[in-house]
Amino acid sequence: MEKKDWLTKNFEETRNHLKAVAYQMLGSTCEAEDAVQETWIRLNRSESEKIDNLRGWLTTVVARVCLDMLRSRKSKREEPLDDKISEHAHEDARNPEADFLVADSVGPALLLVLDLLTPTERIAFVLHDIFDLSFEEIAPIIDRTEEATRQLASRARRRIKGANTPQEDLEREQEVVSAFLAASRDGKFEALIRLLHPDVVLRADETAIKISEANKAKGAPQFKREISGAKTVAETFKGKAQAAQLALVNGSAGAAWGPPGGKPVVAFCFSITDGKISSIEIVMDKNKLENFEFEIIDNKGDKS
Repeated sequence: MEKKDWLTKNFEETRNHLKAVAYQMLGSTCEAEDAVQETWIRLNRSESEKIDNLRGWLTTVVARVCLDMLRSRKSKREEPLDDKISEHAHEDARNPEADFLVADSVGPALLLVLDLLTPTERIAFVLHDIFDLSFEEIAPIIDRTEEATRQLASRARRRIKGANTPQEDLEREQEVVSAFLAASRDGKFEALIRLLHPDVVLRADETAIKISEANKAKGAPQFKREISGAKTVAETFKGKAQAAQLALVNGSAGAAWGPPGGKPVVAFCFSITDGKISSIEIVMDKNKLENFEFEIIDNKGDKS
């Protein structure tokens, strides 16, 4: 069997699974079809002979495509999901393939709730809680650590159960990050301790570690691959982060720094549990930052 025929046969065997994944992430049969088609295009462009687990590879790719589509939907302020469901309801009722998707999905009611989640929360929840992917498998898809991915899925579950709306959660998390930045700048060690979870973990990528070491004489915080514990993390940030700005980083509460009028060159990604910071990730790798979305928030809480 030729390579093209083999790819087509195996892709078609996986198509219904991919459509189910995409539908539960996007809530639209039309968008799900588009996501699956884009996955097929990327498969044809790949070095498929090097793929050991085709189903797993395809699931990862369709999830990444859906993540891009969800982020685009948020930025374009597209119509609410309930409008899309209403728009296709009559069509889907006569479509056996759509019936399969609905039967194999979380249902329209929960899809409406899922649409309130941030894109990364939705991906983490759907892939883990519905399709049983491990957090280790999901983390690279959304470019987060395994721990941060676990936190996203946990937060999604709380929102689905009605704990808080996404906006309420986001505002509370921004307050925590803002207080952390202020305590860091002012060198208030005890205030930092109160904001940090006792087992907080600070991680930094290789670029951040090298740059912090090179600027040690200038008072830059000294990062390592991993720093654990509230006291150690508080000492690392005490009197630092002078120019860091409160920001939305990939839709979540965080901070960023960059030259005036330029793109951020440092991203501070926070995970917050029960009102305390449980992890901080410092990202300075240019390739990763290219895929990040930033919204700088000024002192008045306005986005720019």
